[in-house]
Amino acid sequence: MTKIIMHGCMGRMGTVIEGLLENDQDAELVAGIDIIDNGNKSYPVFTDISKCDVEADVIIDFSNAKAVDALLDYAVSKKLPVVLCTTGLSTEQLDKMREASKTVPILKSANMSLGINTIMKLLKDASNVFVPAGFDVEIVEHHHNQKLDAPSGTALALADSINEACGGQFEYVYDRSDRMQKRDKKELGISAVRAGTIPGTHEVIFAGPDEYIEIKHVAYSRSIFANGAISAAKFLGGKPAGIYDMSDVIAAY
Repeated sequence: MTKIIMHGCMGRMGTVIEGLLENDQDAELVAGIDIIDNGNKSYPVFTDISKCDVEADVIIDFSNAKAVDALLDYAVSKKLPVVLCTTGLSTEQLDKMREASKTVPILKSANMSLGINTIMKLLKDASNVFVPAGFDVEIVEHHHNQKLDAPSGTALALADSINEACGGQFEYVYDRSDRMQKRDKKELGISAVRAGTIPGTHEVIFAGPDEYIEIKHVAYSRSIFANGAISAAKFLGGKPAGIYDMSDVIAAY
């Protein structure tokens, strides 16, 4: 049985994960960390992470960037693995994460969906075929009008998968309004749509002469990310220190 601490337990993702773990035979939620405790949880909630004294096997983090430094300090002090799902980390925080990974295993992913991470593998293969053949590459992502960051961390992760497969040849272009010129072959366009209640949607386009290939993923609920995080937590328990990602979880299936 994997014992999990939920960092950000009062948030939307924390609540979804809590619900899924109620019916999980292989994992349980033993404590929560959040700046708010409304007293309605069946497990202990700590508003100060340093005060958490509950024994666990792994921490799942869906919080915010401001809380990540204290999380990493706690994980190192307790020798606890971390599934780090918070996006928007600074360069200094990423450096701190890499330093912490010398002591504890950390799984970092911009998107916890098994579908998105499988698509990343497919994109590497597709890029090796289409890019040398002269196809243009574009990414269009759609989200609801409450999402703060643009482009999404997932869109950037998809772009990075393509660029890595192509030897880093692409320049990411987010806005062409000031470019009065033809599209450069080394451009990888990333466009963001924010409107209404659109579910998280990511489209990767490979466009060549008289051919148009689209690889698309739509997230209809947060449960896909929650299930991925739980799978990652089960995978990470007992692993040696280092940095992991969802490709390691997929490879273990």
